[in-house]
Amino acid sequence: MTDGYSRGPQFPLVPAHKEIRMNYSSPNDTRYPVPAVLSGVVAGVVVAAGLLLTPIAALGAWVVPTIAGLIGATVGSSIKFADQWEKAVVLRLGKYRGLRGPGLFFVIPIVDRITYHIDQRLRTTDFGAESCLTKDTVPVNVDAIAFWIVYDAERAALEVQHYYQAVVLAAQTALRDAIGKHDLAELIQSRKELGYNLQQTLDKKMHDWGIQVQSVEIRDVIIPKALEEAMSRQAQAERERQARILLATAETQISQKFVEAAKSYRDNPVALNLRAMNMLYESIVKRGSLMVVPSGLADSLNVPNLLGLTGAGANLTASLQDQGEGTSADAAEG
Repeated sequence: MTDGYSRGPQFPLVPAHKEIRMNYSSPNDTRYPVPAVLSGVVAGVVVAAGLLLTPIAALGAWVVPTIAGLIGATVGSSIKFADQWEKAVVLRLGKYRGLRGPGLFFVIPIVDRITYHIDQRLRTTDFGAESCLTKDTVPVNVDAIAFWIVYDAERAALEVQHYYQAVVLAAQTALRDAIGKHDLAELIQSRKELGYNLQQTLDKKMHDWGIQVQSVEIRDVIIPKALEEAMSRQAQAERERQARILLATAETQISQKFVEAAKSYRDNPVALNLRAMNMLYESIVKRGSLMVVPSGLADSLNVPNLLGLTGAGANLTASLQDQGEGTSADAAEG
């Protein structure tokens, strides 16, 4: 660790908080398969047995083991292998000789050197842009992921140094540039379009490197906490405004219907009386209690006449009952 930076194998200094992950095979000449080791051992034993039958054995006890060991190591180191998804880049005395693999292949020890084992599978690389300003000067942190593949291992090995790091840095630069060209609302609502534009930009840039970017996806857009709370209050106020507008619109429509009903009742008093009686009936039925009716409404319903008829009927019933009681008394006396 040096001044907040860490150094990966064969990579320049990278920020420690955003260290680039290495997921490809670095230059390595020590990947020996079991057959290579066995072949070296067998070759060494055979050479040692042959030398014991020659006058060379008389030169010293150390001569035969030394020669057998060198030949066995040479035979063993000439056998290499690459996995099914890999291509091995072979240089001969510093010059490119070609790609080898997958499977077993042979090289000339000391003369040939394997510089890279390049993985040709589909890869996923996560990258991000921290504290970038949008077009409307809002600081945001954006996380994204890129899906890419090495379709030409020769170009990836010869045209660019540390192609994996180049992919990550190019993706971060393109993402920062895209953030500066869009508003915050566009970043949040148009993630697919932003990812597609990034994919086109990166694929065009990396085509000469033998790398194809298949897609880029925006995973998250993080805004400051204070701005998030302000946006929440703004959204709440907007919803309240819409609710008030809907309520006012409903009141306006209801008042218009009342005006139309009033015009209809003005030309038809009977309909107005029926409506008033219906309202009075519904109120009494629902509440089940005594209701005080304004005099104006009672006059419109002719309530006094109704009450007069009701009183006359009651008096008539009482007189009939009195007459019946007098007749009964006279019959008893007789």
